[in-house]
Amino acid sequence: MATLRALTYPSPSRRGALRWAGLGLALTAAWAGIDAVKLIRTEQLNAQIAAGTPPPDDAAAPAELRFALAHALAASGAHDVALNRYGALHGDSPLGQAARYNSANLLLRQGMAHRATGQDGQALALIELAKEGYREVLRGNPGDWPARYNLERAQRLVADHDVADEAPPDVNRSAERAATTMRGYAPGLP
Repeated sequence: MATLRALTYPSPSRRGALRWAGLGLALTAAWAGIDAVKLIRTEQLNAQIAAGTPPPDDAAAPAELRFALAHALAASGAHDVALNRYGALHGDSPLGQAARYNSANLLLRQGMAHRATGQDGQALALIELAKEGYREVLRGNPGDWPARYNLERAQRLVADHDVADEAPPDVNRSAERAATTMRGYAPGLP
């Protein structure tokens, strides 16, 4: 004859521990699933970058992907398309600053190329746009030394129009000297 055994249940403290362990295991599995989905999506985006093809919905793509695609387009020689893509990323974020810097670099390179071929009018316009791009980067981050260097380089290519370089207008000399020729007035340091 079989003996009957009494059913024993885990103690309440052990049941709580089992519940927490099950909950932890479920959360770990969910986290791993989310990471797997992100990994698959990242691999798909990397394949799109390598192929140089934009995602189906460009506005919904992450900003990092759009930046990488603009960089790939610039490297392949599609400068105008790359400038448009960089332009869509301009903002105050670090990625926007990098996009602004890269677009200024593209404009400067194009300006130098036009200058080498004798198209000085187009070169001047492109270099001026590049200088403004570098200035915008420096407004956001005054310590950006590569932008400072490139701005100085662009300024050496096309000097800024300074008012101080112009000849002073012809003014009445006696009006300027009136304060220094007055009696009892001694201009000096305070």
